Amino acid sequence: MGRVAKSKRRGRTGGGGSPDPVVASVDGGLAELIPDRERPRAWTLLVDGAPQSHVDLDDPTYLSFEYQRRLGHVADLAAEPGRPLQVVHLGGGAFTLARYVAATRPRSTQQVVELDAALVQLVRAELPLDPGARIRVRSADARAGLAKVPDGWADLVIADVFSGARTPAHLTSTEFLGEVRRALRPGGLYAANLADGPPLAHLRAQVATAAAMFAELALAADPTVLRGRRFGNAVLLASDRVLPVAELTRRVAGDPHAGRVEHGRELVDFTGGAAPVTDASAKPSPVPPPAVFR
Repeated sequence: MGRVAKSKRRGRTGGGGSPDPVVASVDGGLAELIPDRERPRAWTLLVDGAPQSHVDLDDPTYLSFEYQRRLGHVADLAAEPGRPLQVVHLGGGAFTLARYVAATRPRSTQQVVELDAALVQLVRAELPLDPGARIRVRSADARAGLAKVPDGWADLVIADVFSGARTPAHLTSTEFLGEVRRALRPGGLYAANLADGPPLAHLRAQVATAAAMFAELALAADPTVLRGRRFGNAVLLASDRVLPVAELTRRVAGDPHAGRVEHGRELVDFTGGAAPVTDASAKPSPVPPPAVFR
């Protein structure tokens, strides 16, 4: 049974009535909710010092983290504007993307699977969801929770799961992606937040794994990450239908920190002959360098 989140506020109240940080012990370590000095009701969630989510309660369409902006682009392009979606979020954090979809696509139905029950309790208490949003939160392992999603239910599956700043091994394999495919409707989209650094062995293997299971792939990231010059995030997009690569490329290039999208032959070349990952060979994503979170 998970630990119960016990939160406390510490530090002084900032000028103009700025809220204090909230600190809580959760299953995954020490959670901190840090108020955004520039946005009155916005918060950054950290777990053991690693940034997990940023949420603006006044404007849930605001996505601060670059990888979350790219996942937001995917949600925007999953169907015509405004059409409700059925979405599965593997990894909850502060429910940033679920809030975004609820705001941009009213009447969407969403399932969030988050292992850390104490973290869910903390976020619900401090950053409450809109009671009118159709968001169901389940405290369970991501793969076990995905297994309970009906066949062909989801228009979009988003995987953003980190434990100790690493993606667990059992969420990196072809068997896991087989469960994703089962849950997706024909033509549905799968998007994953991946983290890696030089020599990009994990990222290359994850692209190869997705290529073994899906016909169409695209990868969006900062060019310096794709060139293996620093540790960072990349968003992998996969489907059995033709992807909106041109529009995704335009949006990613227009982000505050412009990114690049790889697709087709360039993405095949990027894998460098990496083999698909299976449950038998799976390993967690690499440990981020200490300087990443400074």
